[in-house]
Amino acid sequence: MRTWLRDQSLSLFFLVLFVASLAGQSYAGYLKYNDELSEHGDPLISWGRYVVSSEYGQAVMENWQSEFLQFLTFIAATIWLVQRGSNESKQSDEIGLESDQAQRVKGYADDNSPAWAKARDVRLWLYSNSLLIVMALGFFGSWFASSVTAWTDYNANQIDHQQPALGWWDYVLSPDFWERTLQNWQSEFLAVGVMAAFTIYLRQRGSPESKPVGAPHEETGTSG
Repeated sequence: MRTWLRDQSLSLFFLVLFVASLAGQSYAGYLKYNDELSEHGDPLISWGRYVVSSEYGQAVMENWQSEFLQFLTFIAATIWLVQRGSNESKQSDEIGLESDQAQRVKGYADDNSPAWAKARDVRLWLYSNSLLIVMALGFFGSWFASSVTAWTDYNANQIDHQQPALGWWDYVLSPDFWERTLQNWQSEFLAVGVMAAFTIYLRQRGSPESKPVGAPHEETGTSG
């Protein structure tokens, strides 16, 4: 069991952080929401009711879709774009989808390679692009969920202020939706760009996200 925990420790560490922060967000949001209800003289709601509300769903989904977008764009961009000296980049002579031999597919697959890496039909294409496909599904799914929950929450506020409600499409085209959306997107693009640039010059000994401490600044795509 200890060996298994050690071998899965990175995923388990972030899973625990995720669950703890999601629960903390839900409770803090619940307290804040009930404070707002109290200020308006409206009846308070339970934590369980808040967790399934559009108020909470919108707050969660607008962050999820920006995270999936970050990985989606980074994975796609690093196929064709390079940054000399960055640990987050391929070498300039590896630009593109690379050869079957480099990717160890079809006849170049190892004995213990995944079965679909040895295929010669649509299964190989699906497996070759599975990471990008899943990230795209995560992004578009959470983007749609974010738009629906934000739209529902927006219309609830409109009704409270005796203003006309909007249809979903009209809301998606509204400044309110894009202000919420782009404030998350810009922070994700900043984080990815900073990481790609900082790994040229900065180091963290022992981390695979960093080059070896003594690696030259122009050395590209190596891990410490």
